[in-house]
Amino acid sequence: MTAKDKASNKAQDIKGKVKETVGSATGNEDIEREGRSDQVESAIKDVGEKVKDAVSEIKDAVTDK
Repeated sequence: MTAKDKASNKAQDIKGKVKETVGSATGNEDIEREGRSDQVESAIKDVGEKVKDAVSEIKDAVTDK
């Protein structure tokens, strides 16, 4: 995972947490839901990046033999 991807995903997660908190505090369920959605999307991207990293490591290990 590149540092840029990691930072982007973290920023999206933080944005989602802020939206969720604001939505909850103001009683705006739409914003609260958007915030949770942003957090889930960020987590999915993180998993995807980790899978790509793992595949790359496996590929490197196989080609080194």
